[in-house]
Formats: sequence, structure tokens, C-alpha cells
Amino acid sequence: MGKYGEDTKLIYELQDQGGELLALRYDLTVPFARYLAMNKVNNMKRYHVAKVYRRDNPATTRGRYREFYQCDFDIAGQFDPMIPDAECLKIVHEILSDLQLGDFVIKVNDRRILNGVFAVCGVPESKFITACSTVDKLDKVPWEEVRSEMVGISFDLSLARGLDYYTGVIFEAVLLQQENEHVEELVGVGSVAGGGRYDGLVGMFDPKGRKVPCVGVSIGIERIFSILEQRLKASGEKLRTTETQVLVATPQKHLLAARLKLISELWDAGIKAEMLYKKDPKLLKQLQYCEDTGIPLAAIVGEQELADGVVKLRDVSTREEVDIPREKLVDEIRRRLEP
Repeated sequence: MGKYGEDTKLIYELQDQGGELLALRYDLTVPFARYLAMNKVNNMKRYHVAKVYRRDNPATTRGRYREFYQCDFDIAGQFDPMIPDAECLKIVHEILSDLQLGDFVIKVNDRRILNGVFAVCGVPESKFITACSTVDKLDKVPWEEVRSEMVGISFDLSLARGLDYYTGVIFEAVLLQQENEHVEELVGVGSVAGGGRYDGLVGMFDPKGRKVPCVGVSIGIERIFSILEQRLKASGEKLRTTETQVLVATPQKHLLAARLKLISELWDAGIKAEMLYKKDPKLLKQLQYCEDTGIPLAAIVGEQELADGVVKLRDVSTREEVDIPREKLVDEIRRRLEP
């Protein structure tokens, strides 16, 4: 409490059976700072993927949820200025580029610059954090509303990040809309990554006030997934929900044992295989399952194949079938699955 500015009201509070006041984790940064303080850690570079919770009425269509995953990357320790900060920006750039989300911009500001502007404009120091929270709404609500909160301060700094704990550089990555894409659903998705420097947070948890400078970035995994999902739907592509490479199938009844034996061989070879959990499924139903889920290959063993010591390997998309000697099946599957 008291670390998130106005967002403190979004924390889920609860009590355990003994009456101890507890809360669901709001982000991964404050627990990380607390860990450093409690364990007297002075240097650490780490990433962390975990769930966080917001007591909110979110717009799920815009990739905002009450329960969602965050991926954080942080560098803690005393280093020369701006070197770890630059690495955080580099990581955001790498991730968003590799995911091919389209054009994006990483906005950069500094809390010290903002505080300087507030001071020049006559904002008392006790109101700096409140003013930051207000400025942070510039990309969410009309300027008129922000201005009414600011009461006569006339400036336009769009990046403030309202969290109390930032002390230096702050940054946020925002996707840019592209003219040639079906992105009407993506309007107002907001930032997909954000972070900054928080040099005073560890000291708040340390009994002796020992300071450990920190800088970090948080990637909004769920928000990015919702964007990728919407783009897939818009393009008409199927969204694969399985990594299965081969479906083991049988064309006749009473061949469950043959399927189990073959799938075990594929699993032992490290191939991602599955089969329908039915004793005697119809072949058409098995092949339809491959098409529905995007499984690229079907390995079919019938009475004739067992007698001949082969497996019929079917390319699901082209529907071409070829008999492969059983001892060469694994190598042939691996060859076909190579990128």
C-alpha cells in the first residue's frame, strides 16, 4: 500500500482465517524490491513471469483484465548511469520486433524533468505524485478533463507513469496503427510495455533504509496476445491451440494397442504426438480432427500396414499418403517438420 499512487484503490485486499490483512499481488516490481531488501541483495538481474491482479472493471475487448500475466525484467545494483536503462529499452525493442506486432514507438521521459516542470509551474512538492497521476491520464481521457484536474497548469507531457515509485527515466511502448490492416478492434489498446527507474523502492522495505538502485520493464503479455489473436481472426488464419506434430490414427476396429505402441515410440523419440481417446474412432473423424486443430501429419497403422512393417504417413494439408518403413518413420517425420 502507498507504493502505487492512485492505483492503490485497485488492489484486492483480503484477510486470512487468522485475521491477518493480506492482498493479491498488484505487480511484480514491489515484491521484487521487498525481496531484495529482506535478503540483503545488492546486485541482481532477473526476469519473472507471473500473474497479477487488479480490482477493476476492465474492458476485456481492449486486452485489459482483472487477472493477467506480466513479464518483468529488472536490473538491480549500483552501476554507471543509463547503461542498465538502455538495456531495458533494448529488450523492449527486441521483444516487440520479434513478435512482429507492426510499427511501435517507445516513449521516454524522466520523472526528474517532470518534477522540475511541476516546480517551475508552482506545484507544491507534496502534490508532485498526484500531478504525475493526472498527467498519466493524457492518453486515456480528453485534455479538458486532465486540465480541470491540473487547475491552470498548461503543458502537454503525455508520459508520466502514475506509479509512485519511479525516480528517474520512465518509458512506455505503444503500438502504432497501420492503414492497411484490420485494426479497428485494436483502437485504444494502450501501452504494451512500460517501466523505468525506481531507486528508492528497496529502501522503503529495508529497516536501515539501505538503497539499491533499480531499473526495469514490464511486458503486457495478455495484451500482446489479445492483439495477435485479433489480427489472426481478421486475416482468416486459424489459431493453433496445440503444438502436436503427428496424430496417430487407425482405420479399423480393434487396433487400440497398435496406436498405443506407435504413439509411445514417437513420444520416446521426442515427437509431439497425440491420439483420440476413443477405442475405435472412425478414420474420417481422426483426419477431421487433424484439419480442425492444424496438426500437419497423420501416422496411420491398419492391419495391412502392421503386416507389411510400414506406417502410412499422411500430409494433412495436401492429403498425400506414402508408406514409410516403421524403423525410418521418426527420421521421415523429423525431415518433414524441419523449417
